[in-house]
Amino acid sequence: MDQDYERRLLRQINHQNVPEGHPTKQSNYAACSPVSVKSGDRFIPTRAGSNWSINFHYANENCWSPNQNQRAKDASTDTGKDAVAYAALLRNELLGAGIETVPDPHTDDRRHTILTQDTHSLFRYTIHTKRVPFDNEISPYSLSPLSNKSHKLLRSPRKPARKISKIPFKVLDAPELQDDFYLNLVDWSAGNLLSVGLGACVYLWSACTSQVTRLCDLSVDGDSVTSVCWNERGSLVAVGTHKGFVQIWDAAGGRKLTSLEGHSARVGALAWNGEQLSSGSRDRVILQRDVRTPPPVERRLQGHRQEVCGLKWSPDHQHLASGGNDNKLLVWNSSSLLPVQQYSDHLAAVKAIAWSPHQHGLLASGGGTADRCLRFWNTLTGQALQSTDTGSQVCNLAWSKHANELVSTHGYSQNQILVWKYPSLTQVAKLTGHSYRVLYLAVSPDGEAIVTGAGDETLRFWNVFSKTRCTKESKSVLNLFTRIR
Repeated sequence: MDQDYERRLLRQINHQNVPEGHPTKQSNYAACSPVSVKSGDRFIPTRAGSNWSINFHYANENCWSPNQNQRAKDASTDTGKDAVAYAALLRNELLGAGIETVPDPHTDDRRHTILTQDTHSLFRYTIHTKRVPFDNEISPYSLSPLSNKSHKLLRSPRKPARKISKIPFKVLDAPELQDDFYLNLVDWSAGNLLSVGLGACVYLWSACTSQVTRLCDLSVDGDSVTSVCWNERGSLVAVGTHKGFVQIWDAAGGRKLTSLEGHSARVGALAWNGEQLSSGSRDRVILQRDVRTPPPVERRLQGHRQEVCGLKWSPDHQHLASGGNDNKLLVWNSSSLLPVQQYSDHLAAVKAIAWSPHQHGLLASGGGTADRCLRFWNTLTGQALQSTDTGSQVCNLAWSKHANELVSTHGYSQNQILVWKYPSLTQVAKLTGHSYRVLYLAVSPDGEAIVTGAGDETLRFWNVFSKTRCTKESKSVLNLFTRIR
């Protein structure tokens, strides 16, 4: 055996045989120990500088830090949804959160759930009371180690991921499509025909057969098209002209039925209400005429001080909303010649107008370049509900027929298309592709697709809405929108 190794081994054996109180052993311990301070037999950490409530609140805020958008994108995939479900499962088993459904990462409900769960203290005193058997505990007859709440969580239905394509599924050339904010040159009929005003002509494009036919040509009269609008049945199309005429055309027969006079300037806005047709002009007048009666019969609505550029009838056919270049939004009824309501919150021209098909009396409007805001109004009470700044000129608005969502098209300076969820006003999708202002918008008869037109002389078709109804209407008797008809 090596002598050095034998010497070290004997020194270790002798050190272990020294009694506890011997000064030699104490000095050896003091020399070998990295900390020479005397301490007890337990390690007690110092928590004087710790603030548990602030630390846990800060950890919760980190979940929605500036990386929130990336986390939301990751949560839209299947892997991200599995991570959300796994996190909820861990909260149930480790913290007793009692979550029974997988939270949706795209809504604020998930954030609210996390906040309400983490506000409780991690260490707290409780009084033992009589427990309800098998409430949130593991059943003695169950072979799974998970609690009943976690079983409900795993059995909860998974919502399919909402995917909106950022690329249009069809692009059509539209030569001579005017880049004019005050015109309305695109409309989609109930018969799946798209009418487009190009220069002095109106063309019809069939979404079923993709055939294009020319309905009329106003160049013979030295006139041009300024607005087009289908009636509800999709059999008649109204055409507003630059000289102030309103022509009614039979789409199936391709013939002009009548030409209405009365305006002294271009007709930029049209809206059907059954057999009645409303027309708004640069002469600041709105005319309402019944196409079944002789032309002299008309109602003149005078309330705007500048050009009328937006007209929409409510779904119940009782109220007409009009927007003008005077930054005013007016609401008319079918019996009075004066507006029953007037909204002056917009700071620019109001062209974008849309009535909600889901909530009675809910009206949405959008302002021009100097305003850029979406505003919502309760026309039953005349109150402003909420608003949001979109960051660019609002050109058009349209509600989804099946869900509580709406789409807006924009001009200066983003030239984008935004899909909003109401009433949270969260952006569901942002679509880009037009190089000019997206001035024209129409919704397909099935309510699933939209078509947009711009000064870049293109028509782009997008799938933005779903046919499935994703929100439940409130059945409360206190809800004025669903109970008052």
